[in-house]
Amino acid sequence: MSRRSDPRPELFDKITSLAKRRGFVFPSSEIYGGAGATWDFGPLGVELKNNVKRSWWRAMTQLRDDVVGIDGAILMHPRVWEASGHVENFVDPLIECGSCRKRYRIDELPDGDALMVRWRAGALDSSGMPCPSCNEKRLSQPRKFNLMFKTFVGPVEDSASVAWLRPETAQSIYVDFENVQQSMRRKLPFGIAQIGKAFRNEITPGNFIFRSREFEQMEMQYFCHPSQAGALFDQWKGVRKAWHRALGTPEEWLRFRDHAMDERAHYAAAATDIEFRFPFGWKELEGIHNRTDYDLKRHAECSGKNIEYFDDERKEHYVPNVVETSVGADRATFAVLCAAYDEEPDKEGTRVVLRFTPELAPYKVAILPLSKKPELSGLAGEVWAKVRPHVMSTYDETQAIGRRYRRQDEIGTPLCVTVDFDSLTDRQVTIRERDSMAQVRIPIDELVPTLKAKLRG
Repeated sequence: MSRRSDPRPELFDKITSLAKRRGFVFPSSEIYGGAGATWDFGPLGVELKNNVKRSWWRAMTQLRDDVVGIDGAILMHPRVWEASGHVENFVDPLIECGSCRKRYRIDELPDGDALMVRWRAGALDSSGMPCPSCNEKRLSQPRKFNLMFKTFVGPVEDSASVAWLRPETAQSIYVDFENVQQSMRRKLPFGIAQIGKAFRNEITPGNFIFRSREFEQMEMQYFCHPSQAGALFDQWKGVRKAWHRALGTPEEWLRFRDHAMDERAHYAAAATDIEFRFPFGWKELEGIHNRTDYDLKRHAECSGKNIEYFDDERKEHYVPNVVETSVGADRATFAVLCAAYDEEPDKEGTRVVLRFTPELAPYKVAILPLSKKPELSGLAGEVWAKVRPHVMSTYDETQAIGRRYRRQDEIGTPLCVTVDFDSLTDRQVTIRERDSMAQVRIPIDELVPTLKAKLRG
């Protein structure tokens, strides 16, 4: 029975096991015991994540006429993070057990949402609460823990050489706003998109690649007149949910959750999460925020640079407002894996299938000679040489053909091309489809256009 509509807790173990076994994701520095919530994307994982990033970039820049992209530096002037409020406000509430020394964010404790409300109101006393791990009532009072990683630039480690690893990519967009607007001759409203690494010293990272200390963000800042921000915030909510649906995510696995006023970030007039139904519950997949003019005004104040925009049509100077969309590439890749995972009974027991869309599948096509005999391997190699320049593909000649089909199903390859002994005389091959398992035989000369047509759907 298919389980795509039922993300039970056991799905987590199945996906994490498959991810390592099939080369999607490995623990970083594993031979040294790991590096603590850091992950390496393997040969299939890097293809999948790159496909997710390409899909986002195409949707945001290529298919729109009002968004351009940049690639900002990870290390920025330290005053950037003072101006943005991150040095003061980019914190999580940390509680530590005095008995077992385990640390928690408040929202990870039982009834965490209610506890967060009390903490934000300054009314949380944790001294009588039991530790979820050892049950002792020795929890500390909450303290603020800054999530930014500190480093130093230059040969001397002193206060003058302090720098920060960026916790988000948005700030380089703000400090480059005027450069982009003028060099690209853009009129408002328009957006700037960026994909890049970010770093957060999470108190309790976990749940595989859902929360880690080093990750990639896909962020877009949309600059507009203050009067347009509310409508554009609502518009971008629909646009971004539609993108997740296009990746193959079931409608019932997505929902919006608006932030209460006391939980919004310090810069947000409105905020909502697109939540995904992960195996461990509903969690944030993407954030959409109305950041008002906070960021540009703060950078203008701290740098002394006038960042006002002159609107020719309105004959007005103003500091633009910003609507932000922000999604983690790693987290989006995890969601894609969850949504694609499927099981169905067959004569050998259970067939495991990753039902990726062709756009996202790491390999689009697998070339499979029926046997390892030299004459078949030679022709299969010729077929692969024809296919390889056109689509990402792989070649497999080990084990029985049925097992190889199952192996390709488990890594999500949409199409398999089988080269058999008849192919030596009739110059035809068999295309087998992952989802329907239907097969069709075609001439080798027609293979590439046929594959392209099938992958387009």
